[in-house]
Amino acid sequence: MDKKLDYFVDSRQLDKELILSLFEKTKKLKGSKTFPQTLKGKILTTLFYEPSTRTRMSFEAAMIRLGGQVISTENAKEFSSAIKGESMEDTIRVVEKYCDCVVMRHYEEGAAQRAADVATKPVINAGDGKGQHPTQALLDAYTIYDEIGRLDNIKVAFVGDLANGRTTRSLAYLLGKFSGVEVVFVSPENLKMREDIKDYFEKHDVKFSEETNLAKILPTVDVIYMTRIQKERMTEEDYLKAKGKYTINEENLGLIRKNARIMHPLPHVEEINLLINTETNDKRVAYFRQAENGLYVRMALLEYLLNVKC
Repeated sequence: MDKKLDYFVDSRQLDKELILSLFEKTKKLKGSKTFPQTLKGKILTTLFYEPSTRTRMSFEAAMIRLGGQVISTENAKEFSSAIKGESMEDTIRVVEKYCDCVVMRHYEEGAAQRAADVATKPVINAGDGKGQHPTQALLDAYTIYDEIGRLDNIKVAFVGDLANGRTTRSLAYLLGKFSGVEVVFVSPENLKMREDIKDYFEKHDVKFSEETNLAKILPTVDVIYMTRIQKERMTEEDYLKAKGKYTINEENLGLIRKNARIMHPLPHVEEINLLINTETNDKRVAYFRQAENGLYVRMALLEYLLNVKC
């Protein structure tokens, strides 16, 4: 990529060269016994208008491990001036004066781009409504690269709530950068992948199909990317139609290839029903390693955006 990114709010901002460069940096950090204090003197703000566990904590841990500091608010929707009516844009313009980078999660699709448009410091999208979650996509792609050994010539199943799932949308955009990728969308009829992603795949020659039978596709794919049915983003009627429809359990685990991987952005609920012993010892279960990778990917991204030469 000729021009360096000033912010990161959309998976489509990345090209293949930058993705692989960030992966090399991630691998180096993951293999380190001690971390370079490359961000000493830098401050990260985590501004989350929606709940988060993994994303927020891994970003904060990433900044601290690299020698930086973090300022935050527990719930920006309630415990910031947003409750007084301050616009998100005004909040960003104030908060960035206190820090070097802002990681923001917001309930409105497109909010991250709006924030980046008014900011003079790097803004990172940690999830914007039903829109995107690009750093999740980056760690997901790294996990596939690390576990399967490649991102070209793979077959991936996206399973569950594809209409509301920002993680699958963001990962779909990244997979479109690679060749020989095939994707199967497995979802209830009322939660199918939105047309813009299908259009993107068609433009980028990504082969895709839609399926309702999970058992049929399990033996055929390299990666099963499970997602939670997002009750908070749909009507009760839609939720009841989809609840419990697709599950990975001890029975259908036997259908999955020995060298395939089960991934999930977490938290998982009824869509994963495996014994703790299986989750601990079966190499096909990759989602806890996936979550761990989030720390190192976000360390690499922070170094990149904050102009660390290493």
